[in-house]
Amino acid sequence: MKAVIETGGKQYTVEVGTVLYVEKLDVEAGKTVKFDKVLMVDDQVGTPYLSATVTAEVEKHGKNKKIKVYKYNQKKNYHKTQGHRQPYTKVVIKKIECK
Repeated sequence: MKAVIETGGKQYTVEVGTVLYVEKLDVEAGKTVKFDKVLMVDDQVGTPYLSATVTAEVEKHGKNKKIKVYKYNQKKNYHKTQGHRQPYTKVVIKKIECK
């Protein structure tokens, strides 16, 4: 059974056992989280959401690799370097329920 869920402003296609790296969630590692914003289950499309839930278990929290942001204005002697590490949450899909 496949489903399309929305979290963190992004959409993900998931099945049972899928490992996802999503925007950071305020849930402790080892706990379960339910995603209510389900856009599609198999071929049932909701407008905008279905009355289904996807249950997942939070494995860990972390940060992605550092990216460098470099700003530069020519002829103005302006250079600025900045780094950024985006936080994420690793979740494993456990159950898809369609009501």
